[in-house]
Amino acid sequence: MRDKGVFAIRKALPRMVLFPSCTHQDLTPRQSWHPKNLFNLHERTAGSRVGEIDFKRSEKKLFQQRWISKSVVRAYHGDLIGEKIFKSWYLPESLPDVRPRRKVFGDDGAELTAFARRSRRAEREKEREEEEKELARGLAPIGSLMFGEVERRLDVLIFRCCFAPSIYEARRLVIHGNVLLNGRKHSNANTRLAPGDMFSVRPSAIKFLQPQKKSDESDNITERLKAPVGSTPFNLPFFASPWLFIPAYLEVSFLTCSAIYVRHPTARPQYSEIPTPYDADGEVVRAAWEWYMQNRSRKRTEKQWSRMPDDRLHPQMQERRLGSNSIRFAIAQATRNELR
Repeated sequence: MRDKGVFAIRKALPRMVLFPSCTHQDLTPRQSWHPKNLFNLHERTAGSRVGEIDFKRSEKKLFQQRWISKSVVRAYHGDLIGEKIFKSWYLPESLPDVRPRRKVFGDDGAELTAFARRSRRAEREKEREEEEKELARGLAPIGSLMFGEVERRLDVLIFRCCFAPSIYEARRLVIHGNVLLNGRKHSNANTRLAPGDMFSVRPSAIKFLQPQKKSDESDNITERLKAPVGSTPFNLPFFASPWLFIPAYLEVSFLTCSAIYVRHPTARPQYSEIPTPYDADGEVVRAAWEWYMQNRSRKRTEKQWSRMPDDRLHPQMQERRLGSNSIRFAIAQATRNELR
């Protein structure tokens, strides 16, 4: 069984799933609202298992540190994606540079100052002060941006919008035809969205928007209150509040159960937009990135490109690639004509 032991207590790894069969062997945080997942998250971040991923005073070798880091990080980010597929299609070639761009001023400062007078000088001083403040805040934690491609997946975005209590539930919604992508039914949960894409979930398919089964006696005071006629029931699972947040790159409308993927995740000093239970630029994420830099797919043939998961951004990138190639070809052709 694929999800057997997914909430096991021994390894404490947070996961994405909600109600799989559980054993007490794998204490790993996942992307899920399950109470056991919250316990696993506590054990890994503030509980008794923190020392297992603290390598400052560890006797483990560098290979062991990278292997453990890769295991715990991948257990939360896309554990349903096979390792080979992740390394081939979801791992970026390099981490983006999100540092503030320092403006280079030329040697003609005196002439420009004389031309623009004092107003231009005041603007430059203000820009320099802003750059110094930005640098004083420190560098942006870009380590977690290695999972930017995973965050673009349709099932992950549905989970991030709090439309599903687990990643597998979000995947079920997509496969069963309960999700619309840009107004059309879409059943491929592996699709990676492009900025500006809108997706919506059928409210009748969301489990916690369905009425609960009536019981003879209930201790929940909210069930005793008389709900207004025609209102949509809302039965939030217990211990779900720590997971109820919306990333900055999503614009969500809970009235229509729809959301827009506004832009790709990014990072700024002391803040990363990709949610992760570990330090966004800590030693665990860095060690995991070092592991993948040494163990990744190097080449992609035409046959491999044909097996790539659905990516709505790929046609745009292909057009840019073809455009750049045509420009290079035109420049080379013009150079040859001049030499002749």
